[in-house]
Amino acid sequence: MEITVTVNGTSHTHDVEPRTLLVHYIREHVGLTGTNIGCDTSSCGACSVHLNGEAVKSCTLLAVQADGQEIRTIEGMADADGTLHPMQQAFMENHGLQCGYCTPGMVMAATSLLEENPQPTEQDVRLGLEGNLCRCTGYHNIVKSVLAAAAND
Repeated sequence: MEITVTVNGTSHTHDVEPRTLLVHYIREHVGLTGTNIGCDTSSCGACSVHLNGEAVKSCTLLAVQADGQEIRTIEGMADADGTLHPMQQAFMENHGLQCGYCTPGMVMAATSLLEENPQPTEQDVRLGLEGNLCRCTGYHNIVKSVLAAAAND
């Protein structure tokens, strides 16, 4: 099936198998590998992207379901000049990453969380990110990063 999606502001048209997952489409057809495949069962959130502004796990959607939609990946978060998105900056400044594998999904989920709740409490952040797993940390610095980004907005 032919689909057309806008990824990070650029239109892409490709023929895809109807069963192609959105995460595989982004990585293999569009060539953006910042969206990670962690579990293929929607448990970890490493594949989180924004679909029409809302964080979704791209391993739970078929690429054909995104036809005509707007997708934003971690590669689309920073400004064109390389200036980091405030959430990316907060993760860097507050040591909100270890190995970095979950970081793209965490950043995407966290920015979506702040869109819905610009002044979250620590508990709000913990609940808002519960669908994203980090295998390296105790989440303390991830939560600290999100709260720092909220305070700087």
